[in-house]
Amino acid sequence: MYKCYALADSLQAYDAHLSVLIVDADTVDKTNAPKNVSFSFLRDIDNETGLKLIKKYKNHKDKLRWSLKSIFLLHLLKQKQQVIYVDNDIFFFNDFKFLFKLLKTHTVLLTPHHYKYNPEKEQNWLEANFRVGLYNAGFVGVNQNAEKVLEWWAKACLYRCEKNYFRGLFDDQKYLDLFPIIEENTHIVRHKGCNVAGWNSEINKIDIVNGKILIANTFSLIFYHFNDYSLQMIDKESPIFKNYITALKKYKSDLGNLYKNANLTLLDSIKLKIWNILNRLNK
Repeated sequence: MYKCYALADSLQAYDAHLSVLIVDADTVDKTNAPKNVSFSFLRDIDNETGLKLIKKYKNHKDKLRWSLKSIFLLHLLKQKQQVIYVDNDIFFFNDFKFLFKLLKTHTVLLTPHHYKYNPEKEQNWLEANFRVGLYNAGFVGVNQNAEKVLEWWAKACLYRCEKNYFRGLFDDQKYLDLFPIIEENTHIVRHKGCNVAGWNSEINKIDIVNGKILIANTFSLIFYHFNDYSLQMIDKESPIFKNYITALKKYKSDLGNLYKNANLTLLDSIKLKIWNILNRLNK
């Protein structure tokens, strides 16, 4: 929850409201909650497919929250004309209102992973685009015309929400590849300051120019995705990281778990070694 609160703080300067869906509790202590945060719970879900998802994944918390993104967006679209979903480990650094302006003329917004895609070297990154998905499911913007594609996404997750390369599946995320086909008014966000992360640090290179953070030497940093991989990769002396840590510590003084989770497990270390070997073999 402390990550949600830090995220909410990063939104306050732009007069934005954060709605949080709680999937593992019936109540929440709002004592330290920022004023621009509200909460919803599983009991608030009345969508038929949503109820089926809750029943199917009730014992799989990750699958439950991933598969309910579409349902929660549909729930919020009953109240708002435009809604943007973001993971709770995202943090905003600059004005993002242009994204809502895009939603006035586009039904769906997606951000590419921006993995490396050179077919002549490090081809394992090229192939990752097809294993993991072209778009990152940590961000999805929609307007009220998105009902059809969101319902489809929910039913796709009901079919399967799993990592299965043989089937071409990656949890809820790989399904996003079909969004531009199902909804022709899907827009791919080209602003490289959106969804900057450790996995796109080469294409979305970070530079400090005259004290200003620039992405790919052109774009202002809009939001950074601080997942475990990003925490491993990011320069701990960068203002991006330091600002995020300061925001987190406002709500949790001991961030030991954050750093612990960012360290590679034995299994992850083995996977990374295999990944590096594959890259060398592909050169």
